[in-house]
Amino acid sequence: MKASSSQIKPVNFILAFCFALSLFISGAQASNGNKWREKRSEHFIIYFKDVPVDFIEEIVKTAEDCYVQITQNLGFVRYNFWLWDNRAKFYIYNDKEHYLSDTRQPEWSAGAAQSYEKIIKTYPQMSGFFDSIMPHELGHIIFREFIGYKAVIPLWLEEGVASYQEKSKRLVADTIVKSAIKENRFIPLDKLSAMDIRSKTDKKIVELFYAESVSIVNFLIKKFGKSTFGWFCRDLKDDKPFEKALSRFGFWDIPKINKAWMKSLE
Repeated sequence: MKASSSQIKPVNFILAFCFALSLFISGAQASNGNKWREKRSEHFIIYFKDVPVDFIEEIVKTAEDCYVQITQNLGFVRYNFWLWDNRAKFYIYNDKEHYLSDTRQPEWSAGAAQSYEKIIKTYPQMSGFFDSIMPHELGHIIFREFIGYKAVIPLWLEEGVASYQEKSKRLVADTIVKSAIKENRFIPLDKLSAMDIRSKTDKKIVELFYAESVSIVNFLIKKFGKSTFGWFCRDLKDDKPFEKALSRFGFWDIPKINKAWMKSLE
């Protein structure tokens, strides 16, 4: 028996309505999935999308702990607290693909800090996030905010200070540098000072740059103390040129500090 046109039209209308409704719902879900959610703590605002809430809670706890520990490591006390609208911000991407696409960082990058805006961008990782990526990127922001954004310093100092906050890097840095010396791969401090590692793609060079950077910062803090390092940072904050600020450690130029550093590695 053939159905009449009056019987078909309501069915077609219902099907069309259901199809349109399903598109609307899926579109709304996609929109919600792309919207940043947020979690606030005393000093931080965490923005995230499809990241487990327990991971975000761990970020909050660890970030607050790092906030205190880093200032102690560097020998100075915070003078402007990150409160209310002045809080630092984390953007946690769903995965590495989304992170790299949005930030346009090199393939080896696992995190990026925008020091002036107090923003850290990263993504959840299987290991090393809480004891490596987070303290490193927070180290960048706290150090730069303290010495000021106009201070002209070599990249090794900034990366060395940030990497110093990573206990694992601090422990193995000297071993990596000693191996580089034996294999004639060591980068003297004057050449290290001229390097911009952000343009490098060779992972071995990147690893050595970071190892040497944290090794020299560790040398300065261990030999002269956190208090002296803190005064060195204050000199930079007060617009003292980098090489003149080195006089806090009894050095007047890069070659002399390079010589003392290498001697400490013997």
